[in-house]
Amino acid sequence: MAMTAVARETVFALRRQIAKIEGTLPERLAAPAAAPFDADVNTDLTIVRRGIAAALPDAFLPIGVGRLDAALSGGLPKAALSEIHGLETRDAGAVAGFALSLTSLILKQTPGLPVLWIGTSEIFREAGFPYARGLHASFGIEPEQLLFSEAPRLVDALWVAEEAARMTALAAVILEIRGNPQRLDLTATRRLHARAQAAGRPVFLLRQAAGPEPTAAPVRLIVASAPAVPRDTIAGPLAGSIGRPAFTLTIGKSRTALPGQFTLEWNPDERAFDERAGEARDRAKNPVPVVSLSGGGKNPAPASGAVLAFPAVGSPISPAARDQPSRPQRTAHLGPRRAG
Repeated sequence: MAMTAVARETVFALRRQIAKIEGTLPERLAAPAAAPFDADVNTDLTIVRRGIAAALPDAFLPIGVGRLDAALSGGLPKAALSEIHGLETRDAGAVAGFALSLTSLILKQTPGLPVLWIGTSEIFREAGFPYARGLHASFGIEPEQLLFSEAPRLVDALWVAEEAARMTALAAVILEIRGNPQRLDLTATRRLHARAQAAGRPVFLLRQAAGPEPTAAPVRLIVASAPAVPRDTIAGPLAGSIGRPAFTLTIGKSRTALPGQFTLEWNPDERAFDERAGEARDRAKNPVPVVSLSGGGKNPAPASGAVLAFPAVGSPISPAARDQPSRPQRTAHLGPRRAG
């Protein structure tokens, strides 16, 4: 019995060391209590994830879809950094919509607290801001509950995110980044993950037009838009109509779940997710490509020739080049800079 206890303590010491390196949630790696289980006394049950990590049930944000929550062993971790990826720029709307859906679920549990959305000027210029009037209608979010912080540089956005992630006065923090910048490395994500753990609040990292790379986030979800199905009526699907917004969700990385793909619909009336059934998936098939090919057009564009900064040797000088001033007539600030 003593050898078993010593072996168990050794195993958990190694797991804590691994957690320190990987940035795993500390509450998931706490050694389980040795007291016997009593259903009438012990009301705080734990969820064991692959026999390694243990956490309280309220440590996760249930998405509301049974199969997806079961695959994630309870949902997304609340006190952690979670990644939401969009592989292409055209997926920016779907990624933002999915993040707003998660925000709606969080505000149900923490009403009255605001959410801070941080981004660089580049990402807000490329993807835009959420539509204020649609926040309440589609997600039940009041416009004053969603705060925005526009940073001129990525280093400023990371600083704001780290400072905001430690605040318990916020329900959640959203950091939106475009591409795979070098400064958003494993060290930066570990800092965000540690701040989320300390505050007990989720931090969502939105990666627009980005590829997967190593980070400290326990979960990475790849989100894309899915074709909407016609609206359901008493008489059946209404032809030519557009139903609820839908997302194709892929588990790209998870320490507790195997890769999988799900098609979710957001119900703006109930403020909840529903998984699309097989019949609805068949009705949502869209054979039309996203961008049709232009090879069969009647007036194809002519092939472009060589583009040169200066005319080639022996070629006649164009009229535009004749209008350029000679070297003595150029202004002084265009001349070469001389030292001394």
